[in-house]
Amino acid sequence: MAALDLARLITAAADTIAAHAEELTTLDQAIGDGDHGLNMKRGFEAVRADTVAFSTKSLPEALKAIGTKLVMTVGGASGPLFGTLFLALGKEISAEPDRANLTAAFGKAIEAVAARGKSQVGQKTMLDVLQPVHEALAEGKTAAEIADMADRAADATVPMKALRGRASFLGDRSIGHMDAGGRSVALLVRTIGETLEGQP
Repeated sequence: MAALDLARLITAAADTIAAHAEELTTLDQAIGDGDHGLNMKRGFEAVRADTVAFSTKSLPEALKAIGTKLVMTVGGASGPLFGTLFLALGKEISAEPDRANLTAAFGKAIEAVAARGKSQVGQKTMLDVLQPVHEALAEGKTAAEIADMADRAADATVPMKALRGRASFLGDRSIGHMDAGGRSVALLVRTIGETLEGQP
């Protein structure tokens, strides 16, 4: 990962979120504020606008800068959570991470998201996708296998009852709908994996 093409990763992530913004908004309309897709699109477009600045930084500094940008631009409940994910990852990851360092850093980042959201796995949040992704990383799975795991984990939020966030106010009515934050995580995991595999 020494020759990580950050500009390519940022562009791919922003493209993916933009392409799925309507889907994410529809998911969020069912059990949330209905603004998740638009908020995520705005945040990742803001990151894309600063691609040149981010891509000249070391990986840790770039991730922290991206996290700060997301906190400032995504808004809603998702901004602090996705921003925290990148900020914490940047604090823990090395400039040229190996699998062990990436896995450990990702684990710390998940802990930071849980603390920020005062939530835990099983409450129908993005943590329900982040944690299985971390486990797949730790088990040495391939990028494609990790992406498939993320998709299954997002699907698994459908029958869950929301216990945190706006969706928790709906009680049993939150059952039967996918968590929009979890879906966003799954989309980003697949995009990042496919982009990294496609690097020369």
